[in-house]
Amino acid sequence: MRLWPRIFFVNEEIMDTDTIAAIATALSPSGIGIVRISGSEAVDIADKIFRNKNGDRVGVDNFDSHTIHYGFIYDGSDVIDEVLLMIMLGPRSYTAEDTIEINCHGGPFVLKKVLDAVIKNGARLAEPGEFTKRAFMNGRLDLTEAESVMDLIASQNDFARKNSLKTLRGSVYKIIHEMRESILHETAFIEAALDDPEHYSLNEYPEVLKEKVAVLKEKVDALIDNSISGKLMAEGITTAIVGKPNAGKSSILNMLLGEEKAIVTDIAGTTRDAVEASLKIGDIILNVVDTAGIRDTDDVVESIGVDRAKQIANDAELLLYVIDSSVPLDENDDEIIDMIHGRNTIVILNKSDLKPLVDENAIRNMLECPVILTSALDETGVEELQNVIIDMFFDGSISHNDEVYITSQRQVEALRKVSSSLDLVMNSIDLGMSEDLFSIDLMDAYDSLGSIIGEDTNDDLADKIFSDFCMGK
Repeated sequence: MRLWPRIFFVNEEIMDTDTIAAIATALSPSGIGIVRISGSEAVDIADKIFRNKNGDRVGVDNFDSHTIHYGFIYDGSDVIDEVLLMIMLGPRSYTAEDTIEINCHGGPFVLKKVLDAVIKNGARLAEPGEFTKRAFMNGRLDLTEAESVMDLIASQNDFARKNSLKTLRGSVYKIIHEMRESILHETAFIEAALDDPEHYSLNEYPEVLKEKVAVLKEKVDALIDNSISGKLMAEGITTAIVGKPNAGKSSILNMLLGEEKAIVTDIAGTTRDAVEASLKIGDIILNVVDTAGIRDTDDVVESIGVDRAKQIANDAELLLYVIDSSVPLDENDDEIIDMIHGRNTIVILNKSDLKPLVDENAIRNMLECPVILTSALDETGVEELQNVIIDMFFDGSISHNDEVYITSQRQVEALRKVSSSLDLVMNSIDLGMSEDLFSIDLMDAYDSLGSIIGEDTNDDLADKIFSDFCMGK
């Protein structure tokens, strides 16, 4: 475990900022809620409002760091709540600043009253993500670790949770830092050789550099490739359930969810607008949209639903094409097959408990995609569906090893810039260009890698990243 992190000071010292406060837990009735205070006045503010059971001030500034104390929060002469107060002095805190956390009873009204008392005594309300932004600005976290905090909060499965924890512990930083060190070493050698050719020779160096850059690019491209699977595992696969009316699409959705989310009737065209839901099948998250049945219709409202279904299907990463296996295919199925051909599609032959009138092999050959026999009535086929999705999107297995997956689109775009810059280096070598041109593209790659971990990051980028955080974090 790292005792103290790398330093990314904005002004080459821990920032002297005002004191901020926020409710750090959800505003809903609960046993415990937390009001967090951070900044140079945090201890003084706590001292003004925290008292012992006799109503006496106890000198919070005398408390040892990383200790917890029992008492009461006062607003003037009014007792607000019975609390536990935790003190964490900088730099050994989340923000690297003096930090106070007041553990209150978890009612929203009580929490707001405690926060009001803190604000009255000198703090200001924190902006979304400002605590984590300060942790980054003060060198407590690098940018990948800061972003992983929100990813951890938003995680919906074990993969997302474990991957966020690995990043929070510096796994991405380590990889990026090693790449930057390698680039810096080669650039320094080139500059030294150009300045002092008597002591440093560039003879045969271009080919040596090309080999090193090729290895580096391979690592970068692997991170980019893995990011696709990582994003799908962490955020889910956008999935559209399509089919003609009365094929059983809504029944399939309800079966996968284990609840009656969509209305199911024997009347064709019941679903006229999209029904959205997020569900887990094993370790896989599907962000599912059950669409209106696709068919030619004179009904104006249903026609709008059909057009929307086609658009949703066009944008989806996975299509579940539901066919009523007890009814022959018709011209509506022909239209759907033409629309989805060549896409990531799984055909679900529903109502397999009835006499089949649809040839399974014919459908498989027609669409060149997996076909699953299921019955929403008997709730069969879910496990097979999971296995098919794993084969389709994750090469047959979902990795839970120590491999690092980058799921941030911002970081992936930066890696693409790195890959492009390294391509330019190798192209320059192949063309026999001057060595000083190698340095330009190498340093572009170096800077792009730096933007991933937050070195030389401008304030606008930091503001944008942390604005997406929740309040109190």
